[in-house]
Amino acid sequence: MSARSEGAQRVGRDPARGDRPDRGRRGGAGRDQDSRADRPQRGGRRRIDPARDAAYEAVAAVYRDDAYANLALSEILRDRELRGRDAAFATELTYGTLRMIGTLDLIIARAAGRDIERIDPPARDALRIGAYQLLNTRVPAHAAVSATVDLVHNVAPGAVGFANAVLREISSRDLDAWVAELAPDEQTDPIGHLAVTYHHPPWIVRAFAEALGDDLGETTRLLIENNERPPVHLCARPGRAGAVEVADEVGGAPGVFSPYAVYLAGGAPGELAAVRQGRAHVQDEGSQLMAAALVAAPVSGSDNRWLDLCAGPGGKAALLGAIAAGRGAEVTAVEIAAHRARLVEQTVRGLPVTVRVTDGRQVGAGEDVPADSFDRVLVDAPCTGLGSLRRRPESRWRRQPSDLPPLTRLQRELLVAGLRAVRPGGVVAYVTCSPHRVETHVSVTEAARRAGVPVDFVDARPLLPAGMPGLGDGPSVQLWPHRHGTDAMFLSVLRRTDQS
Repeated sequence: MSARSEGAQRVGRDPARGDRPDRGRRGGAGRDQDSRADRPQRGGRRRIDPARDAAYEAVAAVYRDDAYANLALSEILRDRELRGRDAAFATELTYGTLRMIGTLDLIIARAAGRDIERIDPPARDALRIGAYQLLNTRVPAHAAVSATVDLVHNVAPGAVGFANAVLREISSRDLDAWVAELAPDEQTDPIGHLAVTYHHPPWIVRAFAEALGDDLGETTRLLIENNERPPVHLCARPGRAGAVEVADEVGGAPGVFSPYAVYLAGGAPGELAAVRQGRAHVQDEGSQLMAAALVAAPVSGSDNRWLDLCAGPGGKAALLGAIAAGRGAEVTAVEIAAHRARLVEQTVRGLPVTVRVTDGRQVGAGEDVPADSFDRVLVDAPCTGLGSLRRRPESRWRRQPSDLPPLTRLQRELLVAGLRAVRPGGVVAYVTCSPHRVETHVSVTEAARRAGVPVDFVDARPLLPAGMPGLGDGPSVQLWPHRHGTDAMFLSVLRRTDQS
């Protein structure tokens, strides 16, 4: 099956026509002219279309400064006062380029006849954006080449001729032809083939396939979904606003699964009155379901002391705090980093949440997080974030297998601490935004073994909305973008049993 027929969704192509997506007219995303106003003045720096220039600065920041794309791009758009179609085009170029970096680099290297590492970084980043335009938008080839060469003239003037030749070579065939030439054979190396075709590192494709039971068809659907731009999810805070109320107010729609979720097509959610007034906050629906599952799990005895052991930046703590306010409970939110703790404090303002700046692994070491004392504990552990690749496109190339050992060690230590913090009869929810089995099943099993307190695993499926499909055989639950429209959140619930 061709990359076009199977992957039409990822770039909005019509597989019957094989055409490129309509990105709009002049002044907007995917402009289809060579904009003579952007042509160079003699002898000086060349004037670059502001959307392309913003996209270049965002991509460069990711690779030059190790920046986060969403933060870098937001700041650039704000500083340059780009709005409307210019902002949309810059966003498309930035996120699309970052999603496809691995495949684009293969194509650029073949067209250039040299390894991608041997290309000067400013020229390389400009070529990446130019290649994305040539292969994934309706920008005519001559316009994409011309605009990119002008950009290279400003950022790497010695590479202008080189860039022009590379871009013209790239434009000589479409994406499917390049993939057919560069991807490993589908029969002898199916993981490598999927990696190039759908723009993910092979190790991540392999991890997804293992978590999905080595079903390569479903793995393909997941990879396609990861390349789609996700909707914005809001969480309407119970006691302050309902999902239907917020949806009507912001022009969105109530979520399918979480009773608190609101779907937005896009925009700047931070500018919404509901968000500014603390009646809602931005939070993936899957993340909302994890917090809701914790408070839905039955406990014996008291139910008024809750703990969020890894609270930053505060979305789950805010939802827990809003629910706690209606149930007469209080939440202790632990965050080890002071700057992230301040974010939590801002997010939970007005809710019954106390923020502690301390290491969540130090349960019982002081009065901040005493042992054997909480009724409900959330351990939303730091992880690779492989479950949120739709929202953080650069992270698929930034993460490495070598990241796993220190992260999984930290995850297990935090879960052990959570099991020490909960009292007998209470429950602990272990959550990661990663489906990697080492971060999920292996970490939970190992921590339960090391905890030194008796625990039972609780079937998490009944803690999620009735009728929610594709939850597996239990007792843990794995959500998926292609099944549920959420980030790939993992949930395991453990109950600490009586010592007797």
